[in-house]
Amino acid sequence: MEATAPPAPLSHRRVLKIAVPIVLSNATVPILGAVDVGVVGQMGEAAPIGAVAMGAIILTTMYWIFGFLRMGTVSLVGQAAGAGDEDEVSAWLTRALLVAGVGGAALILLQIPIFWAAFQLSPASAEVESLTRDYLFIRIWTAPAAIAVYALTGWLVAMERTGGVFWVQLVMNGVNIILNFVFVLGLGWGVPGVAIATVIAEVIGAGLGLWFCRAAFARAAWREWPRVLRRAQLIKMALLNTDILLRSLMLMIIFSSFVFLGARFGDVTLAANEVLIQFMYITAYAMDGFAFAAETLIARAYGRRDPGRVRRSAIMTSIWGMVVCGSTALAFLLAGPWLIDVMAKDAQVQAEAREYLLYMVAAPLLGCAAWMLDGIFIGAGRGRDMRNMMAISFVMYWLAVLALLPLMGNHGLWAALLISFVARGVTLGVRYPALERAAG
Repeated sequence: MEATAPPAPLSHRRVLKIAVPIVLSNATVPILGAVDVGVVGQMGEAAPIGAVAMGAIILTTMYWIFGFLRMGTVSLVGQAAGAGDEDEVSAWLTRALLVAGVGGAALILLQIPIFWAAFQLSPASAEVESLTRDYLFIRIWTAPAAIAVYALTGWLVAMERTGGVFWVQLVMNGVNIILNFVFVLGLGWGVPGVAIATVIAEVIGAGLGLWFCRAAFARAAWREWPRVLRRAQLIKMALLNTDILLRSLMLMIIFSSFVFLGARFGDVTLAANEVLIQFMYITAYAMDGFAFAAETLIARAYGRRDPGRVRRSAIMTSIWGMVVCGSTALAFLLAGPWLIDVMAKDAQVQAEAREYLLYMVAAPLLGCAAWMLDGIFIGAGRGRDMRNMMAISFVMYWLAVLALLPLMGNHGLWAALLISFVARGVTLGVRYPALERAAG
Protein backbone atom coordinates (compact mmCIF):
# COMPACT_ATOMS: atom_id res chain seq x y z
CA MET A 1 0.00 0.00 0.00
CA GLU A 2 1.25 3.46 -0.93
CA ALA A 3 -1.62 5.72 0.11
CA THR A 4 0.74 7.99 2.01
CA ALA A 5 2.65 8.92 -1.15
CA PRO A 6 1.95 12.52 -2.18
CA PRO A 7 -0.59 12.74 -5.01
CA ALA A 8 0.22 14.34 -8.33
CA PRO A 9 -0.81 18.01 -8.27
CA LEU A 10 -4.12 18.99 -9.83
CA SER A 11 -3.66 21.37 -12.73
CA HIS A 12 -5.40 22.41 -15.91
CA ARG A 13 -2.50 20.89 -17.83
CA ARG A 14 -3.21 17.53 -16.20
CA VAL A 15 -6.91 17.78 -17.10
CA LEU A 16 -6.05 18.56 -20.72
CA LYS A 17 -3.50 15.73 -20.85
CA ILE A 18 -6.30 13.32 -19.98
CA ALA A 19 -9.03 14.94 -22.07
CA VAL A 20 -7.44 15.91 -25.39
CA PRO A 21 -6.48 12.36 -26.53
CA ILE A 22 -10.06 11.24 -25.88
CA VAL A 23 -11.47 14.10 -27.96
CA LEU A 24 -9.05 13.27 -30.79
CA SER A 25 -9.82 9.54 -30.65
CA ASN A 26 -13.56 10.31 -30.80
CA ALA A 27 -12.97 12.25 -34.00
CA THR A 28 -11.95 9.02 -35.78
CA VAL A 29 -15.28 7.29 -35.09
CA PRO A 30 -17.55 9.12 -37.59
CA ILE A 31 -14.79 8.91 -40.23
CA LEU A 32 -14.84 5.11 -40.03
CA GLY A 33 -18.64 5.02 -40.35
CA ALA A 34 -18.49 7.25 -43.41
CA VAL A 35 -15.83 5.07 -45.06
CA ASP A 36 -17.79 1.85 -44.36
CA VAL A 37 -20.82 3.27 -46.15
CA GLY A 38 -18.78 5.02 -48.86
CA VAL A 39 -16.82 1.90 -49.82
CA VAL A 40 -19.85 -0.36 -50.24
CA GLY A 41 -21.58 2.53 -51.99
CA GLN A 42 -19.05 2.16 -54.79
CA MET A 43 -20.65 -1.19 -55.61
CA GLY A 44 -23.52 0.79 -57.18
CA GLU A 45 -26.30 -1.00 -55.31
CA ALA A 46 -28.51 0.06 -52.41
CA ALA A 47 -28.72 -3.31 -50.64
CA PRO A 48 -25.05 -3.51 -49.55
CA ILE A 49 -25.27 -0.03 -48.01
CA GLY A 50 -28.40 -0.99 -46.09
CA ALA A 51 -26.83 -4.28 -44.97
CA VAL A 52 -23.68 -2.66 -43.57
CA ALA A 53 -25.70 0.08 -41.86
CA MET A 54 -28.18 -2.40 -40.37
CA GLY A 55 -25.49 -4.86 -39.28
CA ALA A 56 -23.43 -2.12 -37.67
CA ILE A 57 -26.46 -0.80 -35.75
CA ILE A 58 -27.35 -4.27 -34.44
CA LEU A 59 -23.81 -5.00 -33.23
CA THR A 60 -23.27 -1.50 -31.88
CA THR A 61 -26.43 -1.87 -29.79
CA MET A 62 -25.32 -5.29 -28.53
CA TYR A 63 -21.86 -4.08 -27.61
CA TRP A 64 -23.20 -0.82 -26.18
CA ILE A 65 -24.88 -2.85 -23.44
CA PHE A 66 -21.38 -3.61 -22.17
CA GLY A 67 -20.46 0.07 -22.02
CA PHE A 68 -20.85 -0.21 -18.25
CA LEU A 69 -17.56 -2.12 -18.30
CA ARG A 70 -15.58 0.96 -19.29
CA MET A 71 -17.24 3.24 -16.75
CA GLY A 72 -17.14 0.75 -13.90
CA THR A 73 -13.50 -0.09 -14.59
CA VAL A 74 -12.48 3.58 -14.45
CA SER A 75 -14.07 3.93 -11.01
CA LEU A 76 -12.74 0.71 -9.49
CA VAL A 77 -9.22 0.96 -10.90
CA GLY A 78 -8.97 4.69 -10.22
CA GLN A 79 -9.97 4.27 -6.58
CA ALA A 80 -7.48 1.43 -6.13
CA ALA A 81 -4.75 3.59 -7.67
CA GLY A 82 -5.69 6.51 -5.42
CA ALA A 83 -5.44 4.21 -2.39
CA GLY A 84 -2.01 3.02 -3.51
CA ASP A 85 -3.18 -0.59 -3.90
CA GLU A 86 -1.25 -1.57 -7.03
CA ASP A 87 -2.21 -5.25 -6.70
CA GLU A 88 -5.91 -4.34 -6.93
CA VAL A 89 -5.15 -2.10 -9.91
CA SER A 90 -3.95 -5.23 -11.72
CA ALA A 91 -6.67 -7.52 -10.36
CA TRP A 92 -9.48 -5.20 -11.48
CA LEU A 93 -8.25 -5.39 -15.06
CA THR A 94 -8.36 -9.20 -14.98
CA ARG A 95 -11.89 -9.11 -13.55
CA ALA A 96 -13.02 -6.72 -16.29
CA LEU A 97 -11.45 -8.87 -19.01
CA LEU A 98 -13.18 -11.95 -17.58
CA VAL A 99 -16.52 -10.15 -17.87
CA ALA A 100 -15.66 -9.21 -21.47
CA GLY A 101 -14.74 -12.81 -22.29
CA VAL A 102 -17.86 -14.29 -20.73
CA GLY A 103 -20.10 -11.61 -22.28
CA GLY A 104 -18.56 -12.03 -25.71
CA ALA A 105 -18.86 -15.82 -25.54
CA ALA A 106 -22.53 -15.49 -24.54
CA LEU A 107 -23.24 -13.31 -27.59
CA ILE A 108 -21.55 -15.88 -29.85
CA LEU A 109 -23.58 -18.74 -28.36
CA LEU A 110 -26.85 -16.77 -28.54
CA GLN A 111 -26.24 -15.17 -31.93
CA ILE A 112 -29.06 -16.95 -33.78
CA PRO A 113 -31.92 -15.91 -31.45
CA ILE A 114 -30.41 -12.43 -30.99
CA PHE A 115 -30.19 -11.81 -34.73
CA TRP A 116 -33.68 -13.27 -35.25
CA ALA A 117 -35.10 -10.85 -32.70
CA ALA A 118 -33.24 -7.94 -34.30
CA PHE A 119 -34.77 -8.68 -37.70
CA GLN A 120 -38.22 -8.98 -36.15
CA LEU A 121 -37.83 -5.48 -34.71
CA SER A 122 -36.33 -4.04 -37.91
CA PRO A 123 -37.60 -6.02 -40.89
CA ALA A 124 -35.78 -5.48 -44.18
CA SER A 125 -35.97 -6.79 -47.74
CA ALA A 126 -34.85 -10.36 -48.34
CA GLU A 127 -31.67 -9.18 -50.09
CA VAL A 128 -30.69 -6.74 -47.34
CA GLU A 129 -31.44 -9.29 -44.61
CA SER A 130 -29.34 -11.94 -46.36
CA LEU A 131 -26.37 -9.62 -46.73
CA THR A 132 -26.78 -8.39 -43.16
CA ARG A 133 -26.68 -11.97 -41.88
CA ASP A 134 -23.44 -12.56 -43.78
CA TYR A 135 -22.00 -9.46 -42.13
CA LEU A 136 -23.20 -10.39 -38.64
CA PHE A 137 -22.10 -14.03 -38.73
CA ILE A 138 -18.56 -12.90 -39.53
CA ARG A 139 -18.27 -10.02 -37.08
CA ILE A 140 -19.83 -11.76 -34.08
CA TRP A 141 -16.76 -13.98 -33.61
CA THR A 142 -14.73 -11.06 -32.31
CA ALA A 143 -17.33 -10.08 -29.70
CA PRO A 144 -14.93 -10.90 -26.82
CA ALA A 145 -12.23 -8.69 -28.36
CA ALA A 146 -14.65 -5.84 -29.11
CA ILE A 147 -16.01 -5.88 -25.54
CA ALA A 148 -12.50 -6.25 -24.09
CA VAL A 149 -11.64 -2.88 -25.63
CA TYR A 150 -14.16 -1.31 -23.20
CA ALA A 151 -12.34 -2.86 -20.25
CA LEU A 152 -8.90 -1.91 -21.56
CA THR A 153 -10.05 1.65 -22.28
CA GLY A 154 -11.44 1.96 -18.75
CA TRP A 155 -8.14 0.81 -17.24
CA LEU A 156 -6.12 3.22 -19.37
CA VAL A 157 -8.39 6.15 -18.52
CA ALA A 158 -8.19 5.32 -14.80
CA MET A 159 -4.39 5.27 -15.02
CA GLU A 160 -4.44 8.62 -16.92
CA ARG A 161 -2.93 6.94 -19.99
CA THR A 162 -5.43 8.29 -22.48
CA GLY A 163 -2.70 8.61 -25.08
CA GLY A 164 -2.94 4.82 -25.26
CA VAL A 165 -6.69 5.09 -25.83
CA PHE A 166 -6.02 7.46 -28.71
CA TRP A 167 -3.54 5.09 -30.35
CA VAL A 168 -5.81 2.08 -29.92
CA GLN A 169 -8.67 3.92 -31.63
CA LEU A 170 -6.45 5.43 -34.32
CA VAL A 171 -4.78 2.13 -35.23
CA MET A 172 -7.99 0.11 -35.00
CA ASN A 173 -9.99 2.53 -37.16
CA GLY A 174 -7.04 3.15 -39.50
CA VAL A 175 -6.53 -0.57 -40.15
CA ASN A 176 -10.27 -0.96 -40.66
CA ILE A 177 -10.36 1.81 -43.24
CA ILE A 178 -7.33 0.50 -45.18
CA LEU A 179 -8.63 -3.08 -45.22
CA ASN A 180 -12.05 -1.84 -46.36
CA PHE A 181 -10.45 -0.48 -49.51
CA VAL A 182 -8.34 -3.62 -50.01
CA PHE A 183 -11.08 -6.20 -49.42
CA VAL A 184 -14.06 -4.40 -50.98
CA LEU A 185 -12.63 -2.29 -53.80
CA GLY A 186 -9.46 -4.29 -54.42
CA LEU A 187 -10.60 -7.90 -54.00
CA GLY A 188 -14.32 -7.37 -54.57
CA TRP A 189 -15.45 -9.18 -51.43
CA GLY A 190 -18.40 -6.84 -50.91
CA VAL A 191 -20.25 -6.80 -47.58
CA PRO A 192 -18.28 -9.78 -46.14
CA GLY A 193 -15.11 -7.80 -46.91
CA VAL A 194 -16.30 -4.95 -44.68
CA ALA A 195 -17.01 -7.44 -41.89
CA ILE A 196 -13.62 -9.18 -42.23
CA ALA A 197 -11.84 -5.82 -42.17
CA THR A 198 -13.60 -4.96 -38.91
CA VAL A 199 -12.82 -8.37 -37.39
CA ILE A 200 -9.10 -7.96 -38.07
CA ALA A 201 -9.15 -4.37 -36.79
CA GLU A 202 -10.93 -5.34 -33.55
CA VAL A 203 -8.42 -8.10 -32.81
CA ILE A 204 -5.52 -5.73 -33.48
CA GLY A 205 -7.17 -3.05 -31.31
CA ALA A 206 -7.62 -5.45 -28.39
CA GLY A 207 -4.04 -6.68 -28.77
CA LEU A 208 -2.67 -3.15 -28.82
CA GLY A 209 -4.80 -2.28 -25.79
CA LEU A 210 -3.33 -5.23 -23.88
CA TRP A 211 0.15 -4.00 -24.76
CA PHE A 212 -0.63 -0.50 -23.45
CA CYS A 213 -1.95 -2.14 -20.26
CA ARG A 214 1.19 -4.25 -19.86
CA ALA A 215 2.03 -2.59 -16.53
CA ALA A 216 -0.95 -4.41 -15.02
CA PHE A 217 0.57 -7.74 -16.04
CA ALA A 218 3.94 -6.91 -14.54
CA ARG A 219 2.50 -7.68 -11.10
CA ALA A 220 1.62 -11.23 -10.12
CA ALA A 221 -1.74 -10.08 -8.72
CA TRP A 222 -3.37 -10.12 -12.16
CA ARG A 223 -3.26 -13.94 -12.18
CA GLU A 224 -3.70 -14.61 -8.45
CA TRP A 225 -7.09 -16.28 -8.82
CA PRO A 226 -8.07 -16.30 -5.13
CA ARG A 227 -7.64 -12.51 -5.19
CA VAL A 228 -9.19 -12.00 -8.63
CA LEU A 229 -12.26 -14.10 -7.74
CA ARG A 230 -12.68 -12.63 -4.27
CA ARG A 231 -16.42 -12.66 -3.57
CA ALA A 232 -16.64 -9.17 -2.03
CA GLN A 233 -14.91 -7.57 -5.01
CA LEU A 234 -17.00 -9.42 -7.56
CA ILE A 235 -20.21 -8.35 -5.78
CA LYS A 236 -18.99 -4.74 -5.65
CA MET A 237 -18.25 -4.85 -9.37
CA ALA A 238 -21.59 -6.46 -10.21
CA LEU A 239 -23.63 -3.94 -8.21
CA LEU A 240 -21.84 -0.93 -9.70
CA ASN A 241 -22.05 -2.22 -13.26
CA THR A 242 -25.72 -3.17 -12.89
CA ASP A 243 -26.62 0.31 -11.68
CA ILE A 244 -24.69 1.90 -14.56
CA LEU A 245 -26.35 -0.46 -17.05
CA LEU A 246 -29.86 0.40 -15.81
CA ARG A 247 -29.05 4.12 -15.97
CA SER A 248 -27.74 3.73 -19.52
CA LEU A 249 -30.78 1.73 -20.64
CA MET A 250 -33.11 4.50 -19.46
CA LEU A 251 -31.00 7.07 -21.30
CA MET A 252 -31.10 4.95 -24.47
CA ILE A 253 -34.89 4.67 -24.22
CA ILE A 254 -35.19 8.46 -24.00
CA PHE A 255 -33.13 9.01 -27.15
CA SER A 256 -34.77 6.13 -29.03
CA SER A 257 -38.25 7.34 -28.14
CA PHE A 258 -37.28 10.83 -29.30
CA VAL A 259 -36.62 9.41 -32.78
CA PHE A 260 -39.77 7.27 -32.86
CA LEU A 261 -42.05 10.00 -31.51
CA GLY A 262 -40.61 12.49 -34.00
CA ALA A 263 -41.57 10.14 -36.84
CA ARG A 264 -45.26 10.78 -36.20
CA PHE A 265 -44.83 14.35 -37.48
CA GLY A 266 -43.78 13.20 -40.94
CA ASP A 267 -40.64 12.37 -42.88
CA VAL A 268 -39.45 15.98 -43.11
CA THR A 269 -39.61 16.55 -39.35
CA LEU A 270 -38.03 13.15 -38.70
CA ALA A 271 -35.14 14.03 -41.01
CA ALA A 272 -34.74 17.48 -39.46
CA ASN A 273 -34.60 15.99 -35.97
CA GLU A 274 -31.96 13.49 -37.11
CA VAL A 275 -29.82 16.27 -38.57
CA LEU A 276 -29.98 18.26 -35.33
CA ILE A 277 -29.26 15.20 -33.17
CA GLN A 278 -25.92 14.98 -34.98
CA PHE A 279 -25.09 18.34 -33.37
CA MET A 280 -25.63 16.71 -29.99
CA TYR A 281 -23.23 13.92 -30.91
CA ILE A 282 -20.62 16.55 -31.75
CA THR A 283 -21.07 18.04 -28.28
CA ALA A 284 -20.89 14.60 -26.67
CA TYR A 285 -17.66 13.73 -28.48
CA ALA A 286 -16.09 16.97 -27.29
CA MET A 287 -17.43 16.60 -23.74
CA ASP A 288 -16.29 13.00 -23.36
CA GLY A 289 -12.68 13.98 -22.79
CA PHE A 290 -13.47 16.22 -19.82
CA ALA A 291 -16.06 13.82 -18.39
CA PHE A 292 -13.38 11.11 -18.57
CA ALA A 293 -10.96 13.45 -16.80
CA ALA A 294 -13.54 13.95 -14.06
CA GLU A 295 -13.98 10.18 -13.76
CA THR A 296 -10.32 9.40 -13.17
CA LEU A 297 -9.47 12.41 -10.99
CA ILE A 298 -12.54 11.91 -8.78
CA ALA A 299 -11.83 8.16 -8.54
CA ARG A 300 -8.26 8.79 -7.40
CA ALA A 301 -9.39 11.40 -4.87
CA TYR A 302 -12.00 8.96 -3.58
CA GLY A 303 -9.37 6.28 -3.25
CA ARG A 304 -7.29 8.64 -1.11
CA ARG A 305 -10.35 9.52 1.03
CA ASP A 306 -9.80 13.22 0.34
CA PRO A 307 -13.06 15.26 0.09
CA GLY A 308 -11.17 18.47 -0.60
CA ARG A 309 -9.45 16.92 -3.58
CA VAL A 310 -12.79 15.55 -4.78
CA ARG A 311 -14.17 19.11 -4.80
CA ARG A 312 -11.13 20.58 -6.58
CA SER A 313 -11.23 17.84 -9.19
CA ALA A 314 -14.95 18.41 -9.77
CA ILE A 315 -14.54 22.17 -10.10
CA MET A 316 -11.48 22.03 -12.35
CA THR A 317 -12.93 19.53 -14.84
CA SER A 318 -16.34 21.25 -14.80
CA ILE A 319 -14.74 24.56 -15.77
CA TRP A 320 -13.46 22.93 -18.94
CA GLY A 321 -16.81 21.24 -19.48
CA MET A 322 -18.55 24.62 -19.34
CA VAL A 323 -16.00 26.05 -21.79
CA VAL A 324 -16.75 23.23 -24.25
CA CYS A 325 -20.53 23.53 -23.84
CA GLY A 326 -20.46 27.31 -24.19
CA SER A 327 -18.24 27.08 -27.27
CA THR A 328 -20.40 24.48 -28.99
CA ALA A 329 -23.57 26.43 -28.22
CA LEU A 330 -22.02 29.54 -29.78
CA ALA A 331 -20.79 27.54 -32.76
CA PHE A 332 -24.26 26.10 -33.34
CA LEU A 333 -25.81 29.57 -33.11
CA LEU A 334 -23.41 31.07 -35.64
CA ALA A 335 -22.70 28.14 -37.95
CA GLY A 336 -25.83 26.05 -37.40
CA PRO A 337 -27.63 27.11 -40.59
CA TRP A 338 -24.53 26.34 -42.66
CA LEU A 339 -24.06 22.94 -40.99
CA ILE A 340 -27.70 22.11 -41.66
CA ASP A 341 -27.25 22.93 -45.36
CA VAL A 342 -24.14 20.73 -45.51
CA MET A 343 -25.86 17.76 -43.87
CA ALA A 344 -29.22 18.02 -45.68
CA LYS A 345 -29.80 19.05 -49.28
CA ASP A 346 -33.58 18.93 -49.23
CA ALA A 347 -34.96 22.49 -48.91
CA GLN A 348 -37.89 21.39 -46.73
CA VAL A 349 -35.60 19.55 -44.31
CA GLN A 350 -33.29 22.57 -44.17
CA ALA A 351 -36.16 24.90 -43.32
CA GLU A 352 -37.57 22.50 -40.74
CA ALA A 353 -34.19 22.01 -39.04
CA ARG A 354 -33.67 25.79 -38.82
CA GLU A 355 -37.00 26.07 -37.02
CA TYR A 356 -35.71 23.86 -34.20
CA LEU A 357 -32.06 24.99 -34.22
CA LEU A 358 -32.39 27.03 -31.02
CA TYR A 359 -33.10 23.84 -29.09
CA MET A 360 -29.68 22.55 -30.10
CA VAL A 361 -28.11 25.87 -29.13
CA ALA A 362 -29.70 25.43 -25.70
CA ALA A 363 -28.87 21.72 -25.35
CA PRO A 364 -25.14 22.07 -24.48
CA LEU A 365 -25.91 24.84 -21.97
CA LEU A 366 -28.73 22.94 -20.27
CA GLY A 367 -27.02 19.55 -20.48
CA CYS A 368 -23.56 20.56 -19.29
CA ALA A 369 -24.24 19.89 -15.60
CA ALA A 370 -25.72 16.45 -16.32
CA TRP A 371 -22.80 15.38 -18.51
CA MET A 372 -20.11 16.52 -16.10
CA LEU A 373 -21.90 15.17 -13.02
CA ASP A 374 -22.19 11.82 -14.77
CA GLY A 375 -18.39 11.71 -14.94
CA ILE A 376 -18.06 12.82 -11.32
CA PHE A 377 -20.51 10.18 -10.05
CA ILE A 378 -18.91 7.45 -12.18
CA GLY A 379 -15.50 8.25 -10.69
CA ALA A 380 -16.92 8.08 -7.19
CA GLY A 381 -18.58 4.75 -7.93
CA ARG A 382 -21.99 6.17 -6.96
CA GLY A 383 -23.89 3.92 -9.34
CA ARG A 384 -27.03 3.82 -7.18
CA ASP A 385 -27.31 7.62 -7.24
CA MET A 386 -26.83 7.64 -11.02
CA ARG A 387 -29.54 5.01 -11.43
CA ASN A 388 -32.01 6.70 -9.11
CA MET A 389 -31.51 10.24 -10.45
CA MET A 390 -31.79 8.91 -14.00
CA ALA A 391 -35.07 7.25 -13.01
CA ILE A 392 -36.43 10.59 -11.79
CA SER A 393 -35.30 12.28 -15.00
CA PHE A 394 -36.82 9.43 -17.03
CA VAL A 395 -40.21 9.94 -15.37
CA MET A 396 -40.01 13.71 -15.85
CA TYR A 397 -39.21 13.24 -19.53
CA TRP A 398 -42.29 11.10 -20.08
CA LEU A 399 -44.51 13.45 -18.08
CA ALA A 400 -43.24 16.32 -20.24
CA VAL A 401 -43.90 14.28 -23.41
CA LEU A 402 -47.45 13.52 -22.32
CA ALA A 403 -48.12 17.15 -21.41
CA LEU A 404 -46.30 19.00 -24.19
CA LEU A 405 -46.56 16.78 -27.26
CA PRO A 406 -50.32 17.32 -27.76
CA LEU A 407 -49.93 21.09 -27.20
CA MET A 408 -46.70 21.90 -29.01
CA GLY A 409 -46.02 19.02 -31.41
CA ASN A 410 -42.35 18.59 -32.25
CA HIS A 411 -41.48 21.68 -30.22
CA GLY A 412 -42.90 19.83 -27.21
CA LEU A 413 -40.75 16.81 -28.00
CA TRP A 414 -37.59 18.93 -28.03
CA ALA A 415 -38.67 20.68 -24.83
CA ALA A 416 -39.18 17.31 -23.13
CA LEU A 417 -35.67 16.20 -24.11
CA LEU A 418 -34.14 19.37 -22.68
CA ILE A 419 -36.23 19.01 -19.52
CA SER A 420 -34.73 15.55 -19.02
CA PHE A 421 -31.23 17.08 -19.25
CA VAL A 422 -32.04 19.71 -16.66
CA ALA A 423 -33.73 17.18 -14.38
CA ARG A 424 -30.68 14.92 -14.46
CA GLY A 425 -28.31 17.80 -13.74
CA VAL A 426 -30.43 19.14 -10.88
CA THR A 427 -31.04 15.77 -9.22
CA LEU A 428 -27.38 14.75 -9.44
CA GLY A 429 -26.43 18.19 -8.13
CA VAL A 430 -28.67 17.67 -5.11
CA ARG A 431 -26.85 14.39 -4.39
CA TYR A 432 -23.35 15.84 -4.87
CA PRO A 433 -22.83 16.98 -1.23
CA ALA A 434 -23.43 13.38 -0.09
CA LEU A 435 -20.87 12.17 -2.63
CA GLU A 436 -18.29 14.59 -1.25
CA ARG A 437 -19.01 13.68 2.37
CA ALA A 438 -18.70 9.97 1.60
CA ALA A 439 -15.11 10.52 0.41
CA GLY A 440 -14.01 11.39 3.96
